[in-house]
Amino acid sequence: MSAEPVAAVVIGASAGAVQALSEILPRLPADYPLPVLVVVHVPSAPSGLTTLFSTKCAMAVVEPDDKEMLAPGTIYFAPPGYHLLVEPGGSVALSADEPVLYSRPSIDVLFESAADSFGPALLGIVLTGANEDGARGAAQIVAQGGSVLVEDPATAYAATMPAAALAHCPAARALSLDAICEALISVAAQ
Repeated sequence: MSAEPVAAVVIGASAGAVQALSEILPRLPADYPLPVLVVVHVPSAPSGLTTLFSTKCAMAVVEPDDKEMLAPGTIYFAPPGYHLLVEPGGSVALSADEPVLYSRPSIDVLFESAADSFGPALLGIVLTGANEDGARGAAQIVAQGGSVLVEDPATAYAATMPAAALAHCPAARALSLDAICEALISVAAQ
């Protein structure tokens, strides 16, 4: 992990995302001091993710508006059909640019923009998924001095995405979902 205190968390997931996120997000306390931005590949609008996780989580759960400022204690789900980016200064941007690896929202787009904005104060997490989205973004997070955790491909619902992240980003650490949750709690205490 980076020696610098973490200022934001970005998470990417695809196939099996709801189950994996359900193991992590509800365990974060209402006063969690960091914003958590999440991209899940969803086939169509509405995704229902904010409704589902609002009932499970102590933190606020929203789909952000364009130019909304990030706030601690809030989980931001990328709206279906839009890339979610972080801008310098801590606001979000929504983009309808072309899909990346057939996905909009794209995990790589979120990770790369957040890495540019937060540098070594960013923690990226790649969970289960069936394509390679997130691998390039994970490498960018590490290149900017941040840290990356990856769901252990051996226990992921779909191993392709976490395995690709580990292949592209050797500095990433593969952990169980329980250990990822413990790491999230630990970085918030720094």
